[in-house]
Amino acid sequence: MEAPQNNNYTKVISAGIIVFRRVEGELKFLFLYRARGTWDFPRGRMEASERSWQTAFREVREETGLRRTELIMHPNFKVHERFPYMRDGKKIFKVVIFYLAETTQSRVRISAEHEGYGWFSYAEARKVLSRYKARMEILKKAVDAIREADAKGAGATAIPAPSEPAL
Repeated sequence: MEAPQNNNYTKVISAGIIVFRRVEGELKFLFLYRARGTWDFPRGRMEASERSWQTAFREVREETGLRRTELIMHPNFKVHERFPYMRDGKKIFKVVIFYLAETTQSRVRISAEHEGYGWFSYAEARKVLSRYKARMEILKKAVDAIREADAKGAGATAIPAPSEPAL
């Protein structure tokens, strides 16, 4: 979805990382539970001086305790979700940018803004996201990217240096 053409919308950009690990040959995806009854990937609002990948790393660290050194980024994976919504009578157009990373860590330390976390198989994750068609498509793209990299033997890559402009 493209941004609405009029200027009545405030644009908000968020970024996050789809974090996964392998458990006995099965992919498990990290989801955080919010009090509103929703499960979602770690993500948050971009600050003015940040690039999207910097926001993604910062938010994952703040929300899960996972450090950059514990994340192995998948190259060339960057997807966007775009949608309008209303909050407090204001029109907002949100853009959420997701990256993809593998970890070997099973335990995370959630922030105060979450009530829990879970590692879900692809099938379980699809059920958790069933209300959110766009998010389900993003998860499918992540799984496809992982499978493609595995088939090529490429896998994930080292984390980029902070001075690199993008993933």
